[in-house]
Amino acid sequence: MTCLPAPGAKKLGLVIDLDTCVGCQACATNCKEWNTSGHSAPLPDFKPYAAGQEGVWFNRVHSFEAGEGEAGRTVHFPRSCLHCETPDCVTVCPTGASYKRAEDGIVLVNHDTCIGCGLCAWACPYGAREMDDDQGVMKKCTLCIDRIYNENIPEAQRQPACVLTCPTKARHFGDLGDPDSAVSRLVAERGGQPLMPELGYNPVNRYLPPRKKALPPNAPVEDAPTPMDIRNPLLRWMDRVLSR
Repeated sequence: MTCLPAPGAKKLGLVIDLDTCVGCQACATNCKEWNTSGHSAPLPDFKPYAAGQEGVWFNRVHSFEAGEGEAGRTVHFPRSCLHCETPDCVTVCPTGASYKRAEDGIVLVNHDTCIGCGLCAWACPYGAREMDDDQGVMKKCTLCIDRIYNENIPEAQRQPACVLTCPTKARHFGDLGDPDSAVSRLVAERGGQPLMPELGYNPVNRYLPPRKKALPPNAPVEDAPTPMDIRNPLLRWMDRVLSR
């Protein structure tokens, strides 16, 4: 069993806006592109151009239909590691390979000590763990730890790859442990929510709910024509007959 560190003040994580996400998969694609040569490299694909394609993806986007009729809409739901404050994926690890950093709250996997037992994947209710069958180890989102602390790139680029590439700015990155940070203020303004908080894992990431869809105003109902409105004599006679 692996112990969790004492809770720290800094809690790095993502805020995802479900109102503006369009499901374009740019976040998943750029995540794959960066991480397949980064901290958790490689991220293999199996039969990538055939039926039954499988592979290691740290970010996956699911689409759902919500609501009915004119109030219905398609909601695109990106899913990745939520970097929980009390993650069972860490405490069940028999070797200590799965761990949570005290300095920023990021949950990582040490591939040198991971034995690929899969206990962490069973313990994660969010499906955020990915088994690399080539290497026989578990992998997951790292919040692009090799980018966000890399002083060799411009400061504006020190964000997760998924955040940098989002065309609608639906993804935000920052310190959710700081109530005055931009991401914390955004969560407060929009009523951001953790995913399945009833499970007790205290996910750091937050989701901003879709805004209510504005329905078009009802078209004015026109009054039925009176006999005097019908100029054609034949039609006036037919109206009188059919109205008896």
